[in-house]
Amino acid sequence: MKLRTLLPLLAFSIATVSIDVSADTLLIERTQQKPATAQPVRGQTMAQVEAQFGLPQQKLEPRGGQRRQWPVINRWVYADYTVFFEKNRVIDVVARQATPTETGPKPVPARSANTR
Repeated sequence: MKLRTLLPLLAFSIATVSIDVSADTLLIERTQQKPATAQPVRGQTMAQVEAQFGLPQQKLEPRGGQRRQWPVINRWVYADYTVFFEKNRVIDVVARQATPTETGPKPVPARSANTR
């Protein structure tokens, strides 16, 4: 290729790289990295989580349990993540947004007790 053809292509490549560097961090990308702090692991009991990580900021109202195939799900909110329990065992840990500019899933709107 001629130098005249390569220069615009090189300039475009440099401009594209600088745009990518300034992009926002996605919540998904952050969670794929190694967590900065320890988190509960699947199978731990509520007592083990509380002993290891302390009291949660908030214990949300349990959901489910209306039928046998719908187990009771408890949710405990910590600063960086929410822990989901089936009965009294951890089934999942979900990361929370680190900053307001971090792109991630939309929060679930709070429901009042009268709308159940």
